[in-house]
Amino acid sequence: MMTIDLSGRRALVTGSSSGLGEAIAMALSSAGAKVAINYRNDKVVADAVVARIVRQGGAAQAFQADISVPEQVTRLFAEVGAAFGGLDILVNNAGIDGGAANCADSDPDQWARVIAVDLQGSYYCARQALHWMLPQKRGVIINITSVHEFIPWSGYSAYTSAKAGLSMFTKTLAQEVAASGVRVLAIAPGAIKTPINASVWEDPQGLVDLDQKIAMGRMGEPDEIGQVAAFLASDLASYITGTSIAVDGGMLIYPDFRHGG
Repeated sequence: MMTIDLSGRRALVTGSSSGLGEAIAMALSSAGAKVAINYRNDKVVADAVVARIVRQGGAAQAFQADISVPEQVTRLFAEVGAAFGGLDILVNNAGIDGGAANCADSDPDQWARVIAVDLQGSYYCARQALHWMLPQKRGVIINITSVHEFIPWSGYSAYTSAKAGLSMFTKTLAQEVAASGVRVLAIAPGAIKTPINASVWEDPQGLVDLDQKIAMGRMGEPDEIGQVAAFLASDLASYITGTSIAVDGGMLIYPDFRHGG
């Protein structure tokens, strides 16, 4: 029987004190990795994730940083390196959507903030991670994009632009480092049931509308993203790099067309 084994691996998951990041951190830990939990503001929540991992027999530690600030990213990786002795897995999960606003009515500062967190922050973290991974000739970087790297979303041009940019960054970085033993991938989640979108799935009418956009007819669970992340980070995925894996219940196969055009 094949099992996902990350024993001895050291992982950092950005934005992992809740939601998808927490689920990814839990999955990596369950597979044997030691996990750095990154948070921006709420240490209490991050410490609770660490405690949960420890209760399940894993090893974890919380680290504060706003990944959109280069100096804080440098400090983050120095602290993780000192605590863990290096890094084998980076999951760039931290992200924001910025709220809805059509381009003509949008706030340029808010637009730039989304790009700074979702795209530039992932670049800052990947750059630091490679300082560890390239010398050891091994490592995996997983960028969390979205189905909106493919699907336009009116009112969220910053978010879709950031996620599409992160997709191409994934491919370009994978091309740069493939010969060095480092793999770079993206996971493109669809509609996943997390606190950030609770206003949709807690509303019966909103949930019905959303489910009609998903071929499988239901939202995904955070664990379903975590499991894919653990697989991609493992040696079972050793020949996969430079691509986005859509975990979306079939949003990208346009279920509205199942009855014809």
